[in-house]
Amino acid sequence: MSTDEHKKAAAEHVGSVRVAVVVVSDHRTPMTDESGPAISELVEQAGHEVVYRTIVGNQVGEIIRSLEEGLARADCVVFSGGTGLGRHDLTVDVIKPRFDVTLPGFGELFRFLSYESIGPAAMLSRADLGVIQGRVVVLLPGSTQAARLALERLILPELSHMVWELRRD
Repeated sequence: MSTDEHKKAAAEHVGSVRVAVVVVSDHRTPMTDESGPAISELVEQAGHEVVYRTIVGNQVGEIIRSLEEGLARADCVVFSGGTGLGRHDLTVDVIKPRFDVTLPGFGELFRFLSYESIGPAAMLSRADLGVIQGRVVVLLPGSTQAARLALERLILPELSHMVWELRRD
């Protein structure tokens, strides 16, 4: 089966994907956060459903609780924030060790596409993609521009396909 045939079959079998959106930040509030609403809008425009959305601090316990809540409610959990090099950037350190499967191609492609926009600073991102308990888990930078790039160019075009592959097993 070709990639196009896989995507078509996935769209037919999966339908709307349930997505959880978690913004990790010590400074953003529902009034100041832009990446959470942008992610939610893109997800819904693609025909999927945002079933959970929250903002949590850069604290291990809060990140774990939001992951657990997202896994309980959704087929895909998208984290925004905490993927840089700062001492408060904990998302990757907390979530990645929990991956049952890692998809390194996402991070490689994301940094390549980011490089086209922002130059060598793209290598400072630890954006990643994996699977936990049969759910897609995406780790994105907190930048709204970065989230849009990742979702529009990489995640949303393949989301139904990823979920279908996980459900088929």
